[in-house]
Amino acid sequence: MTHPAGGLNTLAVGTDGPRVAFLHGLFGQGRNWTQIAKALAGPDGTAARCLLVDLPDHGRSPWSEEFSYEGYAAAVAATLEQAAPGERWVVVGHSLGGKVSMVLALTHPELLASLVVVDIAPKGYGDLDRFRGYIDEMHALPLDALTSRADAEARFREPDPGVKAFLLQNLRRHGSDWSWQANLDLVRRDADRGSGSLIADFPDLGDASWDGPVVWLAGSESGYVRPEDVPAMRARFPRVRLVTVKGAAHWVHTDAPEVVVETLRRVVRSVTT
Repeated sequence: MTHPAGGLNTLAVGTDGPRVAFLHGLFGQGRNWTQIAKALAGPDGTAARCLLVDLPDHGRSPWSEEFSYEGYAAAVAATLEQAAPGERWVVVGHSLGGKVSMVLALTHPELLASLVVVDIAPKGYGDLDRFRGYIDEMHALPLDALTSRADAEARFREPDPGVKAFLLQNLRRHGSDWSWQANLDLVRRDADRGSGSLIADFPDLGDASWDGPVVWLAGSESGYVRPEDVPAMRARFPRVRLVTVKGAAHWVHTDAPEVVVETLRRVVRSVTT
């Protein structure tokens, strides 16, 4: 069932067990985690009630005028509070969603039972240049001229079929009109800030820390998490445990779903004992 809990669009998977919320990365959607959530909540997995969240400016959630990690975290907090008042959550966040999940733990600690951060560190990454090609290609797609999704796929010049499918999931048709679900203009403006990108950065939250259990999943082939990031992560989250997933790149849950599911099962079991 899909519903706009707390102002953000969500998809619920599972009917019993601890609460688990999934926060996706840039240009993603909550449903990117559907298979992981089904494996976690299904009859062969540890029972869990999963909530797949569309972050602000993504999927079917409302857009914002200015990017803010604190604003994103506040919207997620309201969504979780409305979905399950008074309950605590295992929060799983990847990339952009990983930063949001860390800010959520640091600003709304009462909501979390455990935290799983996937392939991102609490630091600034400089700029969004690594996404510039995607942003420009999405912006260049002539929405007014599209005749079908096949036409959009043919015109979209991204050579990697997996990346192309990931980005084009944001394309929606309303009658004869096409539009991007992701707030592309907001991301473009942020990318234009260069080294001042708010999305690439991590907010200044003073000396805030959270002493709950944290699993930090990093892809061995990614480069987003480096040994020099450990002290800063441990300062924010003293009980962090780093798990490097062999052979996985940035999309750890896509490259190694079995490892991610088993890790999450252990986390869920730990909050029920």
